[in-house]
Amino acid sequence: MSHLSSPPPKHKGEHKGHGLPRGSERGSSSRDKDRSVTVSSSGPMPAGGKGSRTNCSPSTPQKVPNRLINEKSPYLLQHAYNPVDWYPWGQEAFDKARKENKPIFLSVGYSTCHWCHMMEEESFQNEEIGRLLSEDFVSVKVDREERPDVDKVYMTFVQPFVGGTYFPPEDGLTRVGFRTVLLRIREQWKQNKNTLLENSQRVTAALLARSEISMGDRQLPPSGATMNSRCFQQLDEGYDEEYGGFAEAPKFPTPVILSFLFSYWLSHRLTQDGSRAQQMALHTLKMMANGGIRDHVGQGFHRYSTDRQWHIPHFEKMLYDQAQLAVAYSQAFQISGDEFYSDVARGILQYVARNLSHRSGGFCSAEDADSPPERGMQPKEGAFYVWTVKEVQQLLSEPVPGATEPLTSGQLLMKHYGLTEAGNISPSQDPKGELHGRNVLTVRYSLELTAARFGLDVEAVRTLLNTGLEKLFQARKHRPRPHLDSKMLASWNGLMVSGFAVTGAVLGLERLINYATNGAKFLKRHMFDMASGRLMRTCYAGSGGTVEHSNPPCWGFLEDYAFVVRGLLDLYEASQESSWLEWALRLQDAQDRLFWDSRGGGYFCSEAELGAGLPLRLKDDQDGAEPSANSVSAHNLLRLHGFTGHKDWMDKCVSLLTAFSERLRRVPVALPEMVRALSAHQQTLKQIVICGDPQAKDTKALLQCVHSIYIPNKVLILANGDPSSFLSRQLPFLSTLRRLEDRATAYVCENQACSIPITEPCELRKLLHQ
Repeated sequence: MSHLSSPPPKHKGEHKGHGLPRGSERGSSSRDKDRSVTVSSSGPMPAGGKGSRTNCSPSTPQKVPNRLINEKSPYLLQHAYNPVDWYPWGQEAFDKARKENKPIFLSVGYSTCHWCHMMEEESFQNEEIGRLLSEDFVSVKVDREERPDVDKVYMTFVQPFVGGTYFPPEDGLTRVGFRTVLLRIREQWKQNKNTLLENSQRVTAALLARSEISMGDRQLPPSGATMNSRCFQQLDEGYDEEYGGFAEAPKFPTPVILSFLFSYWLSHRLTQDGSRAQQMALHTLKMMANGGIRDHVGQGFHRYSTDRQWHIPHFEKMLYDQAQLAVAYSQAFQISGDEFYSDVARGILQYVARNLSHRSGGFCSAEDADSPPERGMQPKEGAFYVWTVKEVQQLLSEPVPGATEPLTSGQLLMKHYGLTEAGNISPSQDPKGELHGRNVLTVRYSLELTAARFGLDVEAVRTLLNTGLEKLFQARKHRPRPHLDSKMLASWNGLMVSGFAVTGAVLGLERLINYATNGAKFLKRHMFDMASGRLMRTCYAGSGGTVEHSNPPCWGFLEDYAFVVRGLLDLYEASQESSWLEWALRLQDAQDRLFWDSRGGGYFCSEAELGAGLPLRLKDDQDGAEPSANSVSAHNLLRLHGFTGHKDWMDKCVSLLTAFSERLRRVPVALPEMVRALSAHQQTLKQIVICGDPQAKDTKALLQCVHSIYIPNKVLILANGDPSSFLSRQLPFLSTLRRLEDRATAYVCENQACSIPITEPCELRKLLHQ
């Protein structure tokens, strides 16, 4: 998205506790578009946007790079050969805007965004538009994944001047062209600058007042039971009975909603609403996994579906989606016992390990939606993922024995996955006609129906389809791959540590837990500054498997700390390595020091220092494609209190939930992950303690029993009998728990009152299911 705006004012103080409520939307495709805005030159700018193309080098040798060539961000490097005098975000650009009395054009995007590529190709590579941007504006490029604070603030401030998500270069029948927009803004700036500045300042003041999230006079958060019920009812009203999900189109996976529904089911198991919540979540996950939003050939999920049926995706693949969906499908397996869900979870992590993992142990951010159909051709959306009938027939021409009619394995696969000669993509979903005659694989029939249609055995059909998909996968390796955004973010790596740790623990797969361990080691080695105790936001894949950093480093935001702490807590429970728990405590202390609002409660999204060029510090108040960092922090504080007994963390959790009271009461569906934390806080957290040798079979059997059951409101502790161990020092009552007859023994404790000792996994299972 691109935005025009004024240079940020120089603030003597700082604004605290501001977060603009954005309604109850549960995902928006605006992240995919190149939003554009402009504002005045002494008030704050509006903004947020995306724009770029996948080639990072000039298309013709004579092109001269602009100053973005010196940046590390893949997104900024994609714009290094535009005929635009781009500046990275920073004081140099702001000083120039003040000195030359020009508005700032702020374009915020990320490197794998399809609409960003469109905007760059159509407008930012245009010489005339480049001249306009360079002569009449100060043009600033921001990678919104490096600086989420800039994106959030200026999306809030879009109102004072001009903003948009995508502009074609020239005027059309239904929309104004980008060149016209720039000319009009230039004219307004010359003719009405003072009025624009006054309006900007008025709107700024109103937004500052309106966006505050604070405890005020409230002492306690609202009722968890009431918020739980209202959140469920709001989701129930928007639920798609036929295809699952919670909107018409576009449809986003939104794992936070599925997580809420599973939690709601657990606390309402014996009620009709509880059964309904479970059915809504499981059906949504099944329909997504059968749809084209899932890559049936190479695994992993695309970012969203452009239609109600989950059929035609926006083809970009994001790390944060894979991380959260792996957990959601693992939880679905815990709850249902259906291996369909565990197979999907394994497939997601197989994709991440193969395509997004870096040699250092870290995980790259995303794969692009666009790629060239053949080498040397212009990139097209979805080219890597779609198939023609002819391609499939040529690859899978062998006959299927035993069928009731002549049948090749290609015909079997095409029937099952809905491929047609004309293509299965509607022209309305392909406005440029790039995908004509091509197909997205989407499961049309159950294995049983496909088998019955051709008189085949179900297992034979399963084998034939899997063999066919593997041949397509091998053939697809010869296509040009989509661009990989090799930037590594602490926050998304934290989510991915959780994804591997939780799935590995649930499925009992040590190799998955090892990926989580290597991810945590990467974070500590490459994204943690020992001297200051701070996390870095980003690092980058260098040549030869090396890791590079920007200079100066980009320091972490609240979400980096919150998501990494969650990952470390999940990794401790999966691996029982207490060093990860110790580091989680240190990071939580740093988070409290850097982001806590001691006056209003809750956490700001950014450090005070990092936000020096911004007009306010926000508190994110929406669980969307990613959970709000405050929602995750509420859970982390509860779990840390369970692991340590430190009262300060419970007090902070209460203050945080109280600060968000008004938002929770007004639109609980906007914060399902925080509603879950509120419910957990008002119930009793279980401390499940296993006393035993971590390497012994009986200890592992009890641990696996716990991992196999869906218990979100718990901490799992291994007590090895050493009173000097880290956890024994935190929770002195652990030293009173003994092994029974020298066997591994489990205790389920609440408020430091523990159950009778249990040595049999089946008995522990019964107790945990109560």
